[in-house]
Amino acid sequence: MVKVSDCGADIMYDANKIRNDFPILAKKINNRQIYYLDTSASAQKPFCVIDKMHYIYTEAYANPHRGSYYFADAITTEFEKARQTVAEFINARESREIIFTRNATEAINLVASSWGKDNLRSGDEVLISEAEHHANLVPWQQICLATGAKLVVTPVDDNGNFLEDEFIQRLSSKTKMVAITAMSNVLGTVFPIEQITEQAHKAGAKVLIDACQFAVHNHIDVQNIKCDFLAFSAHKTYGPSGVGALYGKAELLQKMPPYQFGGDMIDNVTYERTTFADIPARFEAGTPASVQAIGMAEGLRYMTNLGLANIMAHEKELTQYTLMRLKQVPNLKIVGQAKNRGGVFSFAIADIHPQDIAFILNKENVFIRTGHHCAQPIVNRMGYTSLARASLGLYSTTEDIDALVEALLKAEKFFREN
Repeated sequence: MVKVSDCGADIMYDANKIRNDFPILAKKINNRQIYYLDTSASAQKPFCVIDKMHYIYTEAYANPHRGSYYFADAITTEFEKARQTVAEFINARESREIIFTRNATEAINLVASSWGKDNLRSGDEVLISEAEHHANLVPWQQICLATGAKLVVTPVDDNGNFLEDEFIQRLSSKTKMVAITAMSNVLGTVFPIEQITEQAHKAGAKVLIDACQFAVHNHIDVQNIKCDFLAFSAHKTYGPSGVGALYGKAELLQKMPPYQFGGDMIDNVTYERTTFADIPARFEAGTPASVQAIGMAEGLRYMTNLGLANIMAHEKELTQYTLMRLKQVPNLKIVGQAKNRGGVFSFAIADIHPQDIAFILNKENVFIRTGHHCAQPIVNRMGYTSLARASLGLYSTTEDIDALVEALLKAEKFFREN
């Protein structure tokens, strides 16, 4: 339990009490407690998110922006209020700079397809880091193949540290877009996105930030970062699956062609010609995931009410505890030892396949992820084809980490003796 300051008042951030807000964490399997350490993949949901979505479905559901009756007005108000909440969460200048998408993957595809189609040509370059999730690699790879642009990769060192000199060396007048993660979902590395954005802008490039992992653990201020685009998903920030958000500077979004076509994104339609609505509607074709967006906003409000500084302080302390405890497991190597890192811990135990580790941990009700974590190139670059990964959330406790380490010790002993 860590003492932190919230709005000038000293309080105690008690993750054990916070866990009571998450119904699934009270579930017992085989009459034993569970230890959820996979928040990097998807976070669990608090009662307030579940209750808010239940309320909309039972008391105020209709299709937003399409009707003039009570339910339609109610959900339209809630939907646009959710957009404003997302804008405030990342300190966007105005709510129309927020586009609701299915997830961050769709948000990045939107920019790659729409902005990329209009702005990339043969000889241009898109610069990404070696540590990107497939969602911030494959869309740029494919638009480069389609336009004749070149995908350039800036490396990390063997510990996963961002190499500023290597990055600057790869920037040039050919660089049109820098698309980079704020926090690696494999290495836990936190990238210096403000400095990256500043350097990229000096070279004349636009900047897209993949904030999926970062948004879970850190405060975001797009006006301070000065990035041109930023994407994150609700399901990682304690909201529902099926919705994410794209932030884009209004002047850029307004110039970009629509990514998809259909209802509610048009200005005027004839059989010969269509003109499109202003932002944000021009990028939200069809019936939106309105209830999910409202749930997303509720998850962000939950985080804000707890205090982002409080969450960060709690997870910083727990990250140090986790690193210390994992060192006690024989033959375990943490993959990713960057100086600036967050609560994501990929690891391998010599001569034990990650899936076998996960099998034993599952028997102990310790839930982690294994595989290449949708970031195959960086896992391969670090010398592996698959890794085990534990990750923290705002509800994680030292008890979770102790259970993880005890289960890992049991797994290591079992495979060593057999």
